[in-house]
Amino acid sequence: MKRIHLHLPLFFVLCAALLSGCTEQYILQTNTFDEALVVEGTITNELKQQQIKISRTFRFEQEDPIDETGATVVVSDDEGNTYGFEPIDGKYLSTIAFQAVPGRTYRLNITTQDGKTYTSTGEKLTAVNEMQSVLPAVQIKNGQKGVAILVNSYDAQRNSQYYRYEYEETYKVIAPSWNPNKAILLPPLEGSDHEEIGVAPRDPGETRVCYSTNASTDILQTSTVGLQEDRVSFPIRFIGTNNYIITHRYSILVRQYVQSLEAYTFYKTLKQLSSSGSNILSQNQPGFFYGNMRCDNNPKEKVVGFFEVASVSSKRIFFNYSDLFPDEPLPPYFEDCSFRNYGFCFVDTDPLCRGNSLISAIRTNDVLYAGDYTSSAGYQVYLMVPPPCGDCTRISSNVIPPFWID
Repeated sequence: MKRIHLHLPLFFVLCAALLSGCTEQYILQTNTFDEALVVEGTITNELKQQQIKISRTFRFEQEDPIDETGATVVVSDDEGNTYGFEPIDGKYLSTIAFQAVPGRTYRLNITTQDGKTYTSTGEKLTAVNEMQSVLPAVQIKNGQKGVAILVNSYDAQRNSQYYRYEYEETYKVIAPSWNPNKAILLPPLEGSDHEEIGVAPRDPGETRVCYSTNASTDILQTSTVGLQEDRVSFPIRFIGTNNYIITHRYSILVRQYVQSLEAYTFYKTLKQLSSSGSNILSQNQPGFFYGNMRCDNNPKEKVVGFFEVASVSSKRIFFNYSDLFPDEPLPPYFEDCSFRNYGFCFVDTDPLCRGNSLISAIRTNDVLYAGDYTSSAGYQVYLMVPPPCGDCTRISSNVIPPFWID
């Protein structure tokens, strides 16, 4: 999946016409790279600590965006209420929980360490429209059989029309070659010049069952403008039957944001201009586009990003692979877990004798014990596998998520 951020390099964003009918046309100008403040913030009608992300644009050769530290961040409404934010883990979180209320106008104000102030346009909470359902459906996409995750929504009053989605998926990982024991190194026997191999119970934290969680990174939007009804059936995710994440049990939490036309246009334009497969990319020169933030000290200063006030609803579902594909084999594990045979002997003429290699691999944790047997020649042969095959904590977490249901 292509990773898309609001803090894309500005020299990579291209000139294009915005959607027609927009109440405010966002400026697109050809430019070379310039440093600019980047604002990512969505205030919702959920009662929670709201979040604002502030960073600086960065060049292709830079690995990560530059967080804007030491800023004073405040959200205020037209009734005089103010909500301060504090920096926590590279983001700004509101010091108290609050929620956007219908009818009020909200503004974001940022004062950076150098004394510059930035203010958003006034934004109001969008129409509240709860998702009806999130459903898995067996489909074929581009010749690949798999599971489509469909979001269904309906607004009889047609007050929504513009939607953005995010999801967080969690899936069970079961190490296919897990063994309750592990291979350990023992001191050399008297007169021996090499360590011995032993088997002992594994540490409690090295488990067979784990849980992995990934968040969506793409911009996922849809609109019902031009349709007879404000009814959504949107495929938010497609997972092929060869993808290990649905092998056992899978869960997805979907969030639906109802957007304003301006916010929808901003995100849609961002996705269009940052898509590597877009014709726009191959035909236009680098440029810059603005959101709804402006620098009070210098209106001509470049600021990118959007302060959004949006209603949100969420739903979580679970399913097992066998629920959808009861008569089909499970998807393959993402790693080749074939046994690697190590004969614990030191005879150069026997290709199975790999005693020194086994000692080294155990010492460096390059392989894990899966079993052993005695060869016809009388020495022990140890069956070893790559670490992810025998210990899921190498790639995941053994902590059961609080929401998980088996």
